[in-house]
Formats: sequence, structure tokens, C-alpha cells
Amino acid sequence: MASAATIPQTARPRGRASFLSRMFSGDSMAQALAFSCATLILAITALLVWELWQHSAASRDKFGIGFLATSAWNPVSGQFGALPFIYGTVVTSALALLLAVPFGVGAAIFLAEMAPPKLSDGMTFLIELLAAVPSVIIGLIGILVLVPMLLTVVPPIKDALGDNAPFFFSGPFYGPSILAAGVVLAVMIAPFIISVSREVLLAVPRDLREAALALGATRWETTWQVVVPYARRGIMGSVFLAMARALGETMAVTMVVGNSPTISHSLLSQGYSMASVIANEFSEAIGNLYPSALIEVALALFGITIVLNAVARLLILATGGKQAK
Repeated sequence: MASAATIPQTARPRGRASFLSRMFSGDSMAQALAFSCATLILAITALLVWELWQHSAASRDKFGIGFLATSAWNPVSGQFGALPFIYGTVVTSALALLLAVPFGVGAAIFLAEMAPPKLSDGMTFLIELLAAVPSVIIGLIGILVLVPMLLTVVPPIKDALGDNAPFFFSGPFYGPSILAAGVVLAVMIAPFIISVSREVLLAVPRDLREAALALGATRWETTWQVVVPYARRGIMGSVFLAMARALGETMAVTMVVGNSPTISHSLLSQGYSMASVIANEFSEAIGNLYPSALIEVALALFGITIVLNAVARLLILATGGKQAK
């Protein structure tokens, strides 16, 4: 019987040659590149925090933690407090989410589950174009269209409500206000919610829809009780992405919020946001304390964004855990 053919084996590299071959292999290079990119993101974030912390030293040393709880903002007397700006940022962002989330999720459900494919694709294209519109243009539309419209609509509503008007709908109304800023922000963040939520809903396995329909569920019952709960984590992610955009928006809010460093319970009053005060006053800030106070406002805005996004991440994980059970 013929002996089996012997296959020559390549000698395995050893020592330094073996180490270099492993280090420069495709998998190792890809892993090192991905790790470097992730590390770079962390380094940039740490550098941002460090620079803000260093340049806000004068304000932190003088006002301490009370800077975040003080309402005074007087560059002439050197008194600075970030509370009006924190209040304006949080209230306008919350109002924007209150208006945009039901509309955005409803539109995403329609486009993903009910609209004909051609209509869905066409409307999605227009929505994505709206998301790409510069914020200064949205601000101009707010000044030229939204504020005059609110001046026409709000006074008759106030007169009709009379003494029964809720506390957040009281006081004089001059146009630029927290209400106008919230509506403008809602217009800006709604395309993000619609676009991301639609993609998440379309990613739900078709088998789930067919199984629900086979069990006798209507098309709406299938959508609301099967598809939407399955895509809940992705929808929540789109909402928190929109929240991050609302917190950091500058130009559109600056143009319609009124830019008044006051705290009022009424949405019809003027306000100020953290990003707006930095954009408006940083070029005029003189001395050492004034720019330092503005930089501390930026540091506070960065911290609020990080905290809210961390809470959002924990909420998504908790919701996902309950859903998995």
C-alpha cells in the first residue's frame, strides 16, 4: 500500500519574529485601531472638562457651589449666579420634549407601519432634510412666523380662561418667551425622534407582526401591543438623543427666548438659557471674573448634559431588563 503523501509544514516563527507577526496581524491591528479611537474620545472629553475647570477657577473660588443656586447676574457689580440659566435651559428642553415626543413617535409609527412605502420614503426624506436645516434659519422662522402667530393666538386664550388660567399661563405676553423657545426646540428635535424611531420600528422582525396577525390581532393592536414594546428601548434612545440636542441648542433659542436672566413660573415670560448667555456675552466679557463665570456656566451645562444622559442610559437599561423578564 502506498504511503500517504507527506505535507510539508512551514516552520513556526519564534522569538521576536513571532511577536512582531502577532502584533502586526490583521486582527491585532484592527483591535489596536479601535481601542485607540475609543481612548481618543475619552481623552478629548477629559481635556474638555479639564480646560473648563481650569478657566473657571476664579468664579469657583469666589462663589463656590452657591454659583449654581444664585439668581443674581450683574457684571457691573461682579455678582454672578447661574440659576436663571439652568432654569431656562431645563424648562425649555422639557417643554420641547413634551411637545415633540408624542408627535414624533406618532409620526414614526405612521411612517413605519401604516403609510404606503413610497409615501413613507418621500416623507422621511423631507424630514431628514428638515433635521439638516441650520438652527439660525429655524430661529429666523421663529421670529418671523412663530412669534407673530403666538401673539395672535395666546391673548384670546388668556382672555377666555380669565381667572381660571393655570399658573404657567399667567402674566403679560410680549412674544419672545420660554413658550416660544420650547416650540422652536420642539420643531428642531422632532425630526430626530421621527427618523430614529422609524428606523427602530422597521428593524422589528416581521415574524412578530405575522404571529400577532395570525392570532387575530388587528393591525393597530399588532403595532401598539407588539411592535412598539419591542422597539421601546430604541425609541427611548431617540428621545434622549433629542433631549441632548435641545439642551445644547444656542442660536434658535437665543433669537426667541427673550434673553432675560429671570426666573418665572409662567411660560409666557422671557427667559435665558445657558448656551444663549455664553454666546451672547462671552465676546463682551472683560476682566478675569466675568469670563470665568461664563466658563463655569459652560461647565455646569456640560455636567447637566452628562448627568441627564447617564440617567437616561440607566433608565434604558432598567427598562430593557424588565422587558427581557
